[in-house]
Amino acid sequence: MSTSHAPNAARSVKTPGPDHPITIEPNASRVVVKVAGRIVADTRNALTLHEAQYPPVFYIPRKDVDMALLERTSHSTYCPYKGDAAYFSIPSGGERAVNAIWTYESPYPAVEPIRAHLAFYTDRVDSIEQHQ
Repeated sequence: MSTSHAPNAARSVKTPGPDHPITIEPNASRVVVKVAGRIVADTRNALTLHEAQYPPVFYIPRKDVDMALLERTSHSTYCPYKGDAAYFSIPSGGERAVNAIWTYESPYPAVEPIRAHLAFYTDRVDSIEQHQ
């Protein structure tokens, strides 16, 4: 009999709280992401996630991202507060834009609003701008 290991078998699941707060709120601004001179994302429906001491992160709905410019990669990471993250690269951005985007496709209940949203590493794209 073979033993299979569930992906989350040894992983702890943590709930945001006073020691590690996470808040998610609608962003009233227009958020535009550019790579290699092209607009990759343009939305008025971004969410801003504030997590502990980390800088705020914009989560952009997939429907407002030009998914044709992205390429899914095999890279993945795990966050005990959010779950498993999948990654996308932006081929037109070259090496710098490899694994430039992450998404939680099945986020933990505490961060459910970020489902079907993408986040961009600020140092792997040309710009992430907020406009009123």
